[in-house]
Amino acid sequence: MFEAEIARYEELRQCYEERIALRMSRHDWREYNEILFSAHSCAIEGNSFTVDDTRILREQGMAMIPVGRSLLECTEMADHFRAFDYVASHLHHPFDEALLKEVNRLVVEHTLAYRCRGAVAGEYTDEDMAAGDTIFGDHEQLVARVPSLMASTERALADGQHPLIVAARWHGFYEYLHPFRDGNGRTGRLMSNFILLRAGHPLLIIDVKDRQAYINALRQIRTEGTDEHLVAFFFHTAIQRMQGELDQKRNNTRPVFFF
Repeated sequence: MFEAEIARYEELRQCYEERIALRMSRHDWREYNEILFSAHSCAIEGNSFTVDDTRILREQGMAMIPVGRSLLECTEMADHFRAFDYVASHLHHPFDEALLKEVNRLVVEHTLAYRCRGAVAGEYTDEDMAAGDTIFGDHEQLVARVPSLMASTERALADGQHPLIVAARWHGFYEYLHPFRDGNGRTGRLMSNFILLRAGHPLLIIDVKDRQAYINALRQIRTEGTDEHLVAFFFHTAIQRMQGELDQKRNNTRPVFFF
């Protein structure tokens, strides 16, 4: 299953690395990805920052709050930067609960108190959860499954399963467990990208315009008992990003006649 998607993905990945990723400085490439990923990942959760807003905040810090954006949104974005930096600089870390908890702690460190009074950043929820139209299961039973999810994911990677498939399947099961009081979506997308970055693959960025398709793919894990839709969504998203940026570079390299 997914043989055709893997073949297309790997063909594009090689071209993408050669023509885009490796032709930029490591600093510029990381910053480009961090800004784009942070803007879209936070926007999926309701943050109103645009990519340009995110770039301004990343470059100038909290001293330059973009016009029309709240301090809470700025703080949320700044926390996401710290979490991304941690993930990108700790790719040697085992894929375990300690990593998961630290990423969540960083994601919600300065905003959790505003949303969940009494909760502790980086610690599992101590009460049942609901989000949107979804009531999650018994929190004690769900949290108890986190260690086995982390261990089985490491085994899947060691067994040579394709990193994008592993990242998608981990993400789906993790969001099903929903173990933290806040920041589960942002944490989950960061951890999925930890899997990809550690394997030397490009960052997976889910565009905010695809939010509903993403949510639907996650929902089908609950309603249909399968993660095939989410795996397919991950492949479509990754391929679409690489092809789009390759096309953009080709179009922006064409001769321009000024007069």
